[in-house]
Amino acid sequence: MQRIHPLSCAALLLWPFAARSATTNEALLRANADIAAATPRALADPTHPIFHITGPAQWINDPNGPIFYKGFYHLFYQLHPFSDESGPKFWGHVRSRDLAKWEPLPVALWPSRELGEAEVWSGCCTLNGLGQPMCFYTSVGPAKGPFDHADQWAALGDDDLITWQKSPANPVLTDTLNGKKIYDWRDPFVFKEGKKTFLVTGGHMAREHQAAVNIYEAENPELTKWKHRGVMFQHPDAGAPTVECPNFFKLGDQWVLFVSPYGKVQYFVGDFDAATCRFTPRTRGLLDYGSSFYAPNTMQVPDGRRLVWGWLNGFPGGHGWNGCLSVPRQLSLSRAGELRQTPAPQLSKLRGQAVAWKKIHLENGSQTLPLPKTNTLEIAVELELQTVKNVALKFGGVDVSFNGTELKVLDAVAPLALAPGQRILKLRIFIDRSVLEVFANDTVCVTKIISPLKAEATLELRATDGRATARHVEVWPIKTIW
Repeated sequence: MQRIHPLSCAALLLWPFAARSATTNEALLRANADIAAATPRALADPTHPIFHITGPAQWINDPNGPIFYKGFYHLFYQLHPFSDESGPKFWGHVRSRDLAKWEPLPVALWPSRELGEAEVWSGCCTLNGLGQPMCFYTSVGPAKGPFDHADQWAALGDDDLITWQKSPANPVLTDTLNGKKIYDWRDPFVFKEGKKTFLVTGGHMAREHQAAVNIYEAENPELTKWKHRGVMFQHPDAGAPTVECPNFFKLGDQWVLFVSPYGKVQYFVGDFDAATCRFTPRTRGLLDYGSSFYAPNTMQVPDGRRLVWGWLNGFPGGHGWNGCLSVPRQLSLSRAGELRQTPAPQLSKLRGQAVAWKKIHLENGSQTLPLPKTNTLEIAVELELQTVKNVALKFGGVDVSFNGTELKVLDAVAPLALAPGQRILKLRIFIDRSVLEVFANDTVCVTKIISPLKAEATLELRATDGRATARHVEVWPIKTIW
């Protein structure tokens, strides 16, 4: 039985708006009403994911402002509340105690029409120097034009992070601060180094698209006054159109930059000089080799680990919902500066009863295993490659194969080479109805949108031109996060 979001339907309409009546407007009331009306159909849809974060209904895209505060993990997302197609953006909101079970909350931010806003675009959350929760976002107004004249605004949150008030200092950054025109100027992200607080934005520096990340330094503890420190990073690829959603953070003693350049999300690893505000990358790569992962946002959890969520897109329209977020991924770096991603360990709390097999020998043939009769699954496989040239897994209409140098997931191909002397391929595969996420040896991720598995689906293991051993195969049904 499909579990209904606690704040779906009439519950959304009954949420007490009195605490924010001074700023509540018609758009907010209509947003909650439209979400409530669309929720039953969205949740009844057989392709709707159950263990990936979604809105109760309608369109969502970029994850925004993940933050841990007073015992809760909070995560916001871009939301168009009026249809399951893209349109003017609000901020949706969910929270969790344990990163496994989540609670949907009312709309957190919405366009303040009386202040000239038409949309609230992506951004981040942080604590300012006074310890106040504060989010930064790109404010778009009808008179500004969405691409050339956006401003960066801020809002202050109450202790529950449910109620937000726009800062009286808005806009906290305007393009007049830059000195030189920045196009597609948006997606603020705040980070700290030493006693200094910085903010980076995406965009490009000229009509011919010199994609660059600009950096600003806070001049007061309230984070309402900023100084432009120049271009922190210029994209090295000729013709890179722009960079969106920059995230800049430290893993160990290395700095990592994520950028979304109208294509697959890229990462750069290198050094940051806080005095000059310049980032010098040494290595680079892709976060995900599928076509459905974009605009990630990260947070540091209390024990120091760094997690990332991405927007998963490419779903068909007309279902009353569209878009979800990836499972949370834990980040680390190899000694060579290669980004490593593993599913957050808290996801194991969602597992049902496992089925498992050991030491399945494959030689120029295949073996078929029964899967639990559900299309929300986690599959873990450890393969020892002996003389084999190609190994593959097949479930439903999905093929995942490895030939020694490449991992192929449906039509997506990712480079994957084993270290000299290494013969082990480890796969973690998550299937959530219409969502597929594949993790290979913690270094390659591939996300795809798929047709849901049938109830009688099986897992086929296949070896071509040689021998391999499936040392361990384990499959779990996965429960809902709601």
